[in-house]
Amino acid sequence: MGGAPVWVLRRFVVAPAVIGMTAVLWVTLPAWLLVAAALSPVLPGRWRALRLLWLVVLYLTFETLLLAVMLGLWLASGFGWRIRSPYFAGIHYDLVQGTLIVFFREARRVLALRIRTDGPHPPRFPDGPVLVMCRHAGPGDSFILMYALLHWYRREPRVVLKNTLAWDPAIDVVLRRIPARFISPNPEAGEDLESQIAALATGLDHNDAFVIFPEGGNFTPARRDRTIARLRKLGLERMAVRAEEMTHVLAPRPGGVVAALDAAPAADVLMVAHTGLDHLVTVSDLWRELPMDKQITMRWWAISRADIPEDRDARIEWLYGWWERVDEWIEDNRVVDTSV
Repeated sequence: MGGAPVWVLRRFVVAPAVIGMTAVLWVTLPAWLLVAAALSPVLPGRWRALRLLWLVVLYLTFETLLLAVMLGLWLASGFGWRIRSPYFAGIHYDLVQGTLIVFFREARRVLALRIRTDGPHPPRFPDGPVLVMCRHAGPGDSFILMYALLHWYRREPRVVLKNTLAWDPAIDVVLRRIPARFISPNPEAGEDLESQIAALATGLDHNDAFVIFPEGGNFTPARRDRTIARLRKLGLERMAVRAEEMTHVLAPRPGGVVAALDAAPAADVLMVAHTGLDHLVTVSDLWRELPMDKQITMRWWAISRADIPEDRDARIEWLYGWWERVDEWIEDNRVVDTSV
């Protein structure tokens, strides 16, 4: 399927469907509340059905409101003429920040979810542009990272995301209007992802944060095995052995990281690890754990640009070394499931 039909499907089928679902949900909400209240006593967890219903209502409502507000911004920008200007980009960043603040406030309240950070805080957070390299595991870690960068550190993220997230209507629209890239973790022949990443990392200003997930996808044991097999198929036996020794992360894909470092020579680096939700892999895992009553711990390491090697091979070695350090930190701080 070509690009245009997919774009048409997302904008003119999926987005209206989400808006319609939101309207139906609110109209029939009293009935849903009665059903959820009746189910809650027979389901494990404290008022699980009601808590999950409220999060669904919140999510769909935010989706619809964001789409409506962004339609108004598109009209106000001259039917999209100035929609990617710095002025309107700033409005979109504020819109995303406000949405994430309210959503995470509700998530903490409804799910008893706590977020703890360990590492540099303002004013010890690096001045100037930064490249943020984060492990990828668990539900919603990219949203938690965006929340932290926007709300806590007052940065404007430029993020590289998997193209599947473009099927979320609000994410699709907002990330087409601010600097971002949707990419496939398994590009087709001839697709130059490194050039796309380099273009996104070029021209960072003092409050920008370029965000990349070097693993290319969420950690799962099966994906880890495929990554190790791919390294061996490419003849990279030493890297495959090192990847086998990392049990909580995937071996990083260095191409995009090296491209970003080349494109932003003045930027320092932040490495980010997290644990708390990474053991939730399948839908059944999520259902079993909700309501969560969990703590997410985020660890930040600030790395001066002077400590990053210039040579490509040395940078790949540097990245693997840091990913091994991230793996060790996860081992020391991971949540052990004692329910089985």
